[in-house]
Amino acid sequence: MADHIDPVNATSSAFNRRAFVGLSAGATAYVSTIAAALAAGEGFGKPHPAVVAENDPAIATGRPQLKDGARTIDSYYAAPKNAGPTTPAIVVVQHIWGVDAQIRDTVRRLAKEGYIAIAPDLYTGLGAPNGDGLSDYKVFLPAAGALSDAQVDADLASAARFVRSGSGGKTQKIGVMGFCMGGAITLRQAIDNAATFQAAAIFYGKVRYDTGGNNVGAITPMALAYADEIAVPLAGSWGARDTGILAADVNALDARMTALKKAHDIKVYDEAGHAFFDDTRSAYVAGPAADAWTRTLAWFATHLK
Repeated sequence: MADHIDPVNATSSAFNRRAFVGLSAGATAYVSTIAAALAAGEGFGKPHPAVVAENDPAIATGRPQLKDGARTIDSYYAAPKNAGPTTPAIVVVQHIWGVDAQIRDTVRRLAKEGYIAIAPDLYTGLGAPNGDGLSDYKVFLPAAGALSDAQVDADLASAARFVRSGSGGKTQKIGVMGFCMGGAITLRQAIDNAATFQAAAIFYGKVRYDTGGNNVGAITPMALAYADEIAVPLAGSWGARDTGILAADVNALDARMTALKKAHDIKVYDEAGHAFFDDTRSAYVAGPAADAWTRTLAWFATHLK
């Protein structure tokens, strides 16, 4: 899998990590305690105590082993204690750091918000290090480069099957959300695994698909042709100061989705750069993170509940 964005250096230097932005119109009806914590950003921007603890009494967590034929996939799972057979679920797609502390906390946050959530470890069997607290993404490039689209799609489908098997085969709705590398993977799920997922949410995943592998020049119609095939309601959050994924490209996708009359909610935050939601690393921007979380919850509530 190519085109990895540097999550550390993919942000313009003219950048204030603590910039604040108000919540989007339409996303203010319900502001969770988690969104409030993200907006406050106390102690964020570096490793910090979890927003939702492992032993939170409202949720249950685990590390189930997922099966796909002969392949066994590691994962991290959390669910509300009162989850039932129709409780909606979300498959969380890791960033380049793997299923690290930030992704695990995100899984628990979703459980705290009322969703069953699971993050399959796409690096299973590839010898990737533990990403907790790491700042050099390059150590993950061998594992990330070994990922194949078909295997990743199968692993995510396995996570969805695991959730549904736990509900007695009920057809509760399942969404998918991902970050950075996982954001690009999530975009692909809206096409490749459209029969599996009923909603998708992208955080700063690439949107330009072309042979050049760079951002030179205006995005071409061919590089956006995949938008015609998107078959899942799609939300997305990007930073205007991201030098690896250009705001102009995101806006072109937004315009294309509008022209196609496909359900979408795409937003570019002027004060944010790449990886602005990762509160364990220096790219974090409190206001956009809180707003993106609230918009994402509103999107999933609309399409999964």
